[in-house]
Amino acid sequence: MKALVWNAAGRMDWEERERPIPLYNEVLVRIEVVGICGSEIEGYMGHNSLRIPPLIMGHEFCGIVEQVGDEVNHALIGMKIVVNPLLSCGDCAACRKGLPQLCKSRKIIGIHYPGAFAEWAIVPVETAVVVPESVSSYRAALAEPLACSLRATRRAMERHTFANVIVFGAGGIGLLCAKTAMLLGASKVMIVDTNEARLKMSRSIGIAETANALEGNLEERTRQAFGSKGIDVVIDAAGFQPTRETAMKLLNAGGTFMNIGLGIDETVLPINHLIRSEIEILGSFCYTGKDFHDAVELLTTGKITEEGWTEIRPLAEGDKAFSDLVAGKVTSGKILLKP
Repeated sequence: MKALVWNAAGRMDWEERERPIPLYNEVLVRIEVVGICGSEIEGYMGHNSLRIPPLIMGHEFCGIVEQVGDEVNHALIGMKIVVNPLLSCGDCAACRKGLPQLCKSRKIIGIHYPGAFAEWAIVPVETAVVVPESVSSYRAALAEPLACSLRATRRAMERHTFANVIVFGAGGIGLLCAKTAMLLGASKVMIVDTNEARLKMSRSIGIAETANALEGNLEERTRQAFGSKGIDVVIDAAGFQPTRETAMKLLNAGGTFMNIGLGIDETVLPINHLIRSEIEILGSFCYTGKDFHDAVELLTTGKITEEGWTEIRPLAEGDKAFSDLVAGKVTSGKILLKP
């Protein structure tokens, strides 16, 4: 089979690999669509210690089950599935609490095991979630990033009825957070970015309020948009010093600052202001099983779609897609790769 293999920082190669064979409790999936995640861009540049080359990345995908490793799972053959790539031990304190994403021995397909930047991939049976054949594979492949965004957004908004929400970053996660906030009853949602083309795209898919952080006074722009009610929730899908620092300035007293963007680690924040304003700071990583299944439901019912903010490229040209993303040449919110 052909596979897009990350072999070194800034280098992806289109290689011939042996097609894998499923063992007991595994299935062979013919990949139909796989998305590029922001964390994979960091991996591609060599900035992620979890990803070690040579590696077949790819954890946001939809495909068809073509072979099973045992007769017990024969009924899955021919089924369209999406894959929950998060594997946990099921027995530690976090797993017992229903928080598999916090399992100390968690593993992720596409990081610790070969992923879906290939024509075929092997996955454990328990990771396979069947989706209706009628659902576009391009839409279904958004299940994993939507699960991440759904968990972060509903946790950010759970204390705030009819919240005013700002999202930093008009990439895939930011757009899905904004769309989810609207579904969860936000009064008004604004996306902030520095890429004007992405902001234009955001407006075209129904996110009416946008702001370019490089143009004018952002605090004044938000006052114009939100009025005296101010901003209850900021979701940072970028994760840099300027976005985190600005969030502290924009939030109402008693507001919630949700961090989902893994841009940088160490950050200077005005902690005394946070204390006096009782601003809640949260972090969100991955999702629970419920979050993943809820995301699949939103996609299968058409409440979230891929239309207007994604683009499709051949998997064979994946190296170019990554280099374009690093160079800031991509104006869509998400690149989906087709083997």
